[in-house]
Parts: sequence; C-alpha cells; structure tokens
Amino acid sequence: MKKIITLTLVAAALAVSACNTISGVGRDVSAAGSAVAAGAEEAKN
Repeated sequence: MKKIITLTLVAAALAVSACNTISGVGRDVSAAGSAVAAGAEEAKN
C-alpha cells in the first residue's frame, strides 16, 4: 500500500511540475480544446 501511495504522489508531482502551476494546467487544457475544435471545424468543411 505504501508503494502505491508513493508512486501516486511521485506521478502527481511530475504532472504538476510539468505544467509549472495549476494555472498552467488550465492553459494546457484550453490549448488542447482549441486544437480539437479547430480540427473539427476543418473536418466539417
């Protein structure tokens, strides 16, 4: 059980540090959503 908790904490730390801040996560998600929307628009036309 301790290994699972430790691995989860390490994974979470890596995920947060990759984006630098929580607001960075929001920007990343927003950019991904914009890319998906743009792809859908291109496919529609």
